[in-house]
Amino acid sequence: MGNIGKKLPEQVADTIIEYIHEHDLQVGDRLPNEYDLAKELNVGRSTIREAVRSLASRNVLEVRQGAGTFISKKRGIADDPLGFGLVKDTLKLTKDLFEIRYILEPRVAALAATNATDEEIQAIDQVRLAIEEAMDTDTQLQLNLDVEFHSLIAKASNNVAMHHLIPVINESMFLYNDRYTNQRVKEETLLLHREIVEAIKKHDSNAAFDAMTVHMAYNRMNLNQFERSENE
Repeated sequence: MGNIGKKLPEQVADTIIEYIHEHDLQVGDRLPNEYDLAKELNVGRSTIREAVRSLASRNVLEVRQGAGTFISKKRGIADDPLGFGLVKDTLKLTKDLFEIRYILEPRVAALAATNATDEEIQAIDQVRLAIEEAMDTDTQLQLNLDVEFHSLIAKASNNVAMHHLIPVINESMFLYNDRYTNQRVKEETLLLHREIVEAIKKHDSNAAFDAMTVHMAYNRMNLNQFERSENE
């Protein structure tokens, strides 16, 4: 990495990222403690602390009090990377994001059907079941699980770039599920989730593509109906 003009803590932050790559550390893995990492990188502990703070602010690392420093599940992605929080018209934003999802997610599901490992398929199915259990009892949990469901499918696609586009997908889901869903949509979601998972289990990329397309189309149709009712 180019370190010309960078302060020492910034250089060390880059070195820590290199360390993560070299040691193939994954999300949730723990970094060595401050003393050992300082010794490993041949810098002072105060510099390590500054570098870790910087990486935590960038969502690369997560510091858990009393437990240590871990690779963040946010994978270095900003909480609002595209500035959606500043968009006033959330209905239009949700519709526009659905256009992106309509293009991307069927292909992602098809890739997942082709590339998913047995472990990844099991994880997707477990989240699907958890969504069904939470659907009528805990809306916030159901929303979080729904995001995880689509995130796991993107991960199983084995397309690294797609996996990092998840913030766009997730933001759309938070907006959509938070304001524009109803019981009928929830019931249809459960059915379509089952069809998507079944297609991925069978490694049937065409069926996965079609099931996700129907899922996206149904949600988009419901969103359009919501907009029409708002304008009446």
